[in-house]
Amino acid sequence: MRTKYILIATVAAIGLSLMTHVPTGAADATGGSLKGTAKFEGTALKPTKIDMSSDPNCAKAHPTPATTEDLLIGASGGLENVVVYVSDGLGDKTFEPPQQPAVIEQKGCQYKPHVIALQTNQKLDVVNSDATTHNIHPMPTNNREWNKTQPHGMPVEETFTREEITIPVKCNVHPWMRGYIAVFKHPYFIVTDKDGTFDLKDLPPGTYTIKAWHEKLGTQSQKITIGANESKTLEFVFKAGS
Repeated sequence: MRTKYILIATVAAIGLSLMTHVPTGAADATGGSLKGTAKFEGTALKPTKIDMSSDPNCAKAHPTPATTEDLLIGASGGLENVVVYVSDGLGDKTFEPPQQPAVIEQKGCQYKPHVIALQTNQKLDVVNSDATTHNIHPMPTNNREWNKTQPHGMPVEETFTREEITIPVKCNVHPWMRGYIAVFKHPYFIVTDKDGTFDLKDLPPGTYTIKAWHEKLGTQSQKITIGANESKTLEFVFKAGS
């Protein structure tokens, strides 16, 4: 009888342990959505042409000279490459990283995308699609720094273990190659598209601080409350010199 009670207690303890270790961060059936736009107001300088003549392989990829991508504005003022994310309101929830890797492609001797966001411990695949050797060198302050030479076709895979917004990236071979990596400990982030739009999905009901970061125009912040299955909109307006 004593053995029977010990067995029952052990099974109950294991069951309780499994309950307390259920992974959090799965899509919430009551989750809401937050859509919006990042816009630019004012007179923007024209993108600067990039001189790639130091590497004929790079220059050959651009019959029309490539231009800088640090301020890309759509026809209606939409601002591309703005990182929009939840900065507060998730409490102590934890989230498993996606199985699908994030990808940076070195193409035409530029980083594609120019700004990328991923989750902590999510794999980052770096692809060299150019007929030349690159060097990818993220320069974090809260993560391990790495610096890798990458000939054409050679795979590079890395991860970042800590949240960091944002990490500048450069190529030591081609000094015009610049980009940014944003790393989050949760999945509620997005980079605006060419029209400046964003859509944060499956937000659990709650009150959040939403931030929007741009490499030249800084960071803006707004608070918003999302109810169960509710859809709301936000607009971030960045101005020259702000």
